[in-house]
Amino acid sequence: MKLITCILGENECLAFLIGTHIYPCDKVDKYLPNTMDRYLLTDHTVKTAMREAYLSLCTATTNSTPYTIDNTIINAPVPRPGSLRDAYAFRQHVYTSRRNRGLEMIAEFDQFPVFYFSNHRAICGPGAVACMPKHFDKLDFELEVAIVIQKQGRNIPASEADDYIAGYMIMNDISARTLQMEEMKLNLGPAKGKDFATVIGPCLVTADELEKYRVDPPKGHVGATYNLEMSCSVNGKLVSMGNLRDMDWTFAEIIERISYGVDIFPGDVIGSGTVGTGCFLELNGTGKLNDPDYKEQWLTEGDEITMNVTGLGQLENHIVRINN
Repeated sequence: MKLITCILGENECLAFLIGTHIYPCDKVDKYLPNTMDRYLLTDHTVKTAMREAYLSLCTATTNSTPYTIDNTIINAPVPRPGSLRDAYAFRQHVYTSRRNRGLEMIAEFDQFPVFYFSNHRAICGPGAVACMPKHFDKLDFELEVAIVIQKQGRNIPASEADDYIAGYMIMNDISARTLQMEEMKLNLGPAKGKDFATVIGPCLVTADELEKYRVDPPKGHVGATYNLEMSCSVNGKLVSMGNLRDMDWTFAEIIERISYGVDIFPGDVIGSGTVGTGCFLELNGTGKLNDPDYKEQWLTEGDEITMNVTGLGQLENHIVRINN
């Protein structure tokens, strides 16, 4: 299924997305959940009924709807995560970023997946991303994929962890690099460099939709792995390309690490970390390493950011400035 959270009238609504057409779930069947929060908390029986309703709409020839992505406000598919964690799963990004700073690759990367907590109350969907003046000092995008958890668990082995994933989304971890680097000199963070905006969307895609893209995980690893091309353009110019299959730690292994000694809950969102070439910090560092006169690029007011991931759709945002 492809599920979105949209605004109809003045109400938040969970809806099926089929092509460009939007079908509010509770209009398809009054017994289906009408918000993402309720969907994630519902049991397997209801989720199965939703999938059957979705497949029926996909094959029907007479169903019509007045709602499309062009005439409807689309929010983040999971507008109120219970928590937000971001991992560090792509070796290429880690290696290149460290090399550009004159650092050796850190051995601990291969020992366990790491993550940090970000602000789960600063979630954005498609559309405007509001930034304060200090954020514009080296403002950056980060091209990622995120998952959302669908059931509670603790000490989950990687071999079972994929069952806890409700679906996948594109994620843009907006970053204010100067704030981030200043605070991380104190061996804490990132915090203020990350806590003002994380974008997810445009829809939540369940794993069955991605099965045709499934490939073997990296050697020695466990968990669902998908051949999904990832790209980011800024103002229509392609700046980043990668692939989700290049995650060196799978989401299943990340869940195993995260759930060690603690519960995870429906609605928790977990990011993959930045794909190789997936941010200006890495791209600028490589450019300056190869050419001392390389002109750095950062996001500015009015910039249009477009991210595409195979099977997950297209996430579009633009940067706006606010002063308070």
